Amino acid sequence: MAQITLRILDGADRGRVFKNLEPPVTLGREEGNLIQLNDERVSRFHAKIQVDHDEIVLTDLESTNGTKVNGEHAQLKILRHGDTITIGRSTLLFGSREEIKARLARIQSTNSVNQHKTESSFFRKLNKLESDQESPDYQLQLFDVLPPKLPERLSPGQAAKIAEVLDFLHLKLRAIIRTSRSGGEDSQVVLSQKQWQVLLDLQTRLAEYLREIGRPSG
Repeated sequence: MAQITLRILDGADRGRVFKNLEPPVTLGREEGNLIQLNDERVSRFHAKIQVDHDEIVLTDLESTNGTKVNGEHAQLKILRHGDTITIGRSTLLFGSREEIKARLARIQSTNSVNQHKTESSFFRKLNKLESDQESPDYQLQLFDVLPPKLPERLSPGQAAKIAEVLDFLHLKLRAIIRTSRSGGEDSQVVLSQKQWQVLLDLQTRLAEYLREIGRPSG
């Protein structure tokens, strides 16, 4: 069973360290939580971290002020060592120094020069979280080099549903790419106003999917 280490970077409990916790781990303002935070903007039972299918998953428990991972709102999120979790005015770093170092070493061993620059940016961002977390690229830079893997052990019905969603997104993007215009290698790609609106609609649909799938079950 994976163990969880969380270090509080900011907030009233700054400096506290919770080492080698056995999941599930709940975070909130009440005494019944494994991690109790002295923060009035934190809900009584705010979020939960658990292990599912060998992944460490954070779930927002329909808190009043929401949960952010790496500066992005998240209802349901796979955690990786080095991720930051913000609830209320408190920011926590997931993973011990050794775990974060091991993850970066693993990534850097497969990096190209450009990818190495991205991971160097990761180090810089960890050292100045308050100023960098507002960057729209922050979340993207914390992903592993390879894209996220599809879930395993799906039922045929679940696999078909995921395939249907991905096929819908693929066809929409293909239509936009086919009808866009480019003036050459050094020119910008031009989208019509209609294409731009379709792209924005696609982003809103993805946001809706993420919100729906992130709702706690039961």
